[in-house]
Amino acid sequence: MRAAERLLLALNRLFPLPVHPFNLQNDGQKTYAQWQYEKGRDTVRSFLDRYTLDDMFRDKQVCDIGCGAGGKSLYYASLGAKHVTGLDVLEKYGPQAAALAEQLDLADRFTFLCRDAANTGLPDESFDTIVMNDAMEHVSDPAGVLAECARLLRPGGRLFVNFPPYYHPYGAHLSDRIGVPWVQVFFSERTLISVYERLCRDLPDGRERIQFRVSRDEKGREYFSYVNKMTLRRFRALRDAAPLAAEYYREVPLRPYLAPLARCPGLGEAFVKMAVCVFVKDK
Repeated sequence: MRAAERLLLALNRLFPLPVHPFNLQNDGQKTYAQWQYEKGRDTVRSFLDRYTLDDMFRDKQVCDIGCGAGGKSLYYASLGAKHVTGLDVLEKYGPQAAALAEQLDLADRFTFLCRDAANTGLPDESFDTIVMNDAMEHVSDPAGVLAECARLLRPGGRLFVNFPPYYHPYGAHLSDRIGVPWVQVFFSERTLISVYERLCRDLPDGRERIQFRVSRDEKGREYFSYVNKMTLRRFRALRDAAPLAAEYYREVPLRPYLAPLARCPGLGEAFVKMAVCVFVKDK
């Protein structure tokens, strides 16, 4: 084991893990879908200083991109949406989503589809509202996804995007096993992969977690395919080039008192909790 790996393992013992749905599910406390449903309001809280829940969902055809196990999609359905279509690239979440939909008596207003968000195959102008909560940092073709959203939205429809930037304290998305904040800043990807794989090794779903996050490139080298390392700078460029108009944008600091740091060039991204953007399609 390399020195950097030993150091990270030692540091990791000093930091408690944040609450994570994978661990809650492993411990038998609740399913991923149930956790998502309970956290549903948190997924849209950053929009509520400008838009109401009725603005977003009431009597709307809604698409939830990166829906995971569908819990947040079902929360949106519970707010009066006509229908919510949840899209995710992992087909395994479909049965869990369907089970919760039946439990909540929302099965007639929810559909789970395993699709690529950049190429959904859905008809033009299908939706009034599209939500990308905690998804922009995961898609492999962000510009393609924005173009697809423009095609799928009806005139006057809105796309709601919020995500933690890559240099957020847990922007590496490894906090199910690594609790060290800003770990992606201080350690190489090679070290992170090695330590993450070691920490997952004895878990009942450890192999599944590794396959979920780690892929190999054409030369056989491992890399994190689960995140695209979306920074604020990169997203601003995508926003400005998008085929939709951005009618609302803000960067939410980790804490209000950290707002001055969040505005600092270069360092600011480390102190931003969430990038929030609402796009609208011209009528």
